[in-house]
Amino acid sequence: MFGANGIRTGPDGRIYIAQVAGSQISALDLESGALETVSAKGSDIIAPDDVAFDARGDMYVTEYYDGRVSVREAGGATRLLRDDLPGANGITIHQGRLFVNECRPGGRLMELDPAGGAPTVLLEDLPMPNGMEVGPDGKLYYPLLGANEIWRIDLDGGEPERVATDLGGPDSVKFDSDGNIVSTQVASGQVLRIDPRSGTQTLLAQLSPGLDNLTFAGDRLFVSSFTGQITEILGDGGTRTALADGLTWPLDLTVGPDGTLYIADGTFLLAHRPGAELSTLGMLFSPGYPGYIRGMAATGDGEFVVAGNGTVSRYRPAAAESEVLVEGLDQLYGVAVAANGTIAVADLGTGQVHAVGSGRTDVLASGLDRPMGVAFTADGTCLVSESGAGRVAAVTSSGTDTLVDGLESPQGITVVGSQLYIVDTGSKSLVNVDLETKSRQIVATGLPVGAPPGVTPKPLRGLVPFSGPQGPFAGVAAGPDGTLYVSADADGSVIALRKER
Repeated sequence: MFGANGIRTGPDGRIYIAQVAGSQISALDLESGALETVSAKGSDIIAPDDVAFDARGDMYVTEYYDGRVSVREAGGATRLLRDDLPGANGITIHQGRLFVNECRPGGRLMELDPAGGAPTVLLEDLPMPNGMEVGPDGKLYYPLLGANEIWRIDLDGGEPERVATDLGGPDSVKFDSDGNIVSTQVASGQVLRIDPRSGTQTLLAQLSPGLDNLTFAGDRLFVSSFTGQITEILGDGGTRTALADGLTWPLDLTVGPDGTLYIADGTFLLAHRPGAELSTLGMLFSPGYPGYIRGMAATGDGEFVVAGNGTVSRYRPAAAESEVLVEGLDQLYGVAVAANGTIAVADLGTGQVHAVGSGRTDVLASGLDRPMGVAFTADGTCLVSESGAGRVAAVTSSGTDTLVDGLESPQGITVVGSQLYIVDTGSKSLVNVDLETKSRQIVATGLPVGAPPGVTPKPLRGLVPFSGPQGPFAGVAAGPDGTLYVSADADGSVIALRKER
């Protein structure tokens, strides 16, 4: 899968799992462990975040990045219900009534007309409401992620009541068979049981940060994580992995001097040290985290230059701090740091490459066709891949000169000595070009990069201030031992390529 966001037990007893990053919905059979894709990338549903079922078995889906709510009917047909709900996220159905909220600063809580009529706004100007549910008292309970609280309101509106506070980042609310709230905490990784009458909290399980939602299958409790893991919470406080995690959305890669591979994986920055397990350096809700990371470069001493949304920052995970170098740019992808400290970043949104200093930028190149990857040669020349033009260009004082052409859709690039490596997602290959002789060879083919066969991905529009338009980025990096690493966005993996000895 591509992460795991909202989850809901369907009429057939399977758990339906929405995956924002992959524009995909899957169904997990709890008995066999079989996982079926029920709404694939490239279909009518884009960036699904949460799901709910009506009495007919129709599935209602919020599409977070595109501000939509769609309906996937039991027979498989899909129709759009609304497309004017920015940050549409939490969704629930109670006695035929449909409720949706917007997880954004200033978000709204609404009742929607399943027939497509105008919504009824119950509340507005809420600090990031999220996964919600109607309680046994007939009131609608909703977490406010931005306030670290859980509230409730009558289904027909009125004055809301605060139920619980001082939590760990509540992002979902459901109810157990005893009428208690069960809530996942995205920042602390806790699964809490909360008495809705007194607000008393009980820790059911301590998991890793990044929890998103939960569902009950009978009395069995399952929670989802951004990483794609589905965990069953057992009655004795123990846990069982129902579905193992993986990478969510691998984008850029960089390698430290000691050979540690770092992966920008959607909402996570991960580290893979030689001989060790994958570890998390930071995630979206960690203190000091710089936000969504698309491009990054390790600069030594545990520091990174990272780019995402319209911001370039220095990030120090161990110190839990980041320093904004520049903001207000557009759709940033690859970033590179030259030997003299010059920082270059590719801005796909404006077709430019910027040189970044503290609080300022200079345009190195403009008029580019979807620039994505940047790298520096040994002599300090900046190279940029133009995914729309099928070329890699050298940035000069007078503009750009074509260095490599005839590519299909180049994205990530890196330079090792006199060798340039290019991930061409169109041909699904890794291309090597000798910068001295200009000779070219194919290092690997059939890579799972770019769109899967037969799929035309639909862009994710993003949601300010969290993320701009989201697109794939197949990065490439080289280790000190000559290993080449490629982020394979098509199947959510990272591939290591090593020369035969």
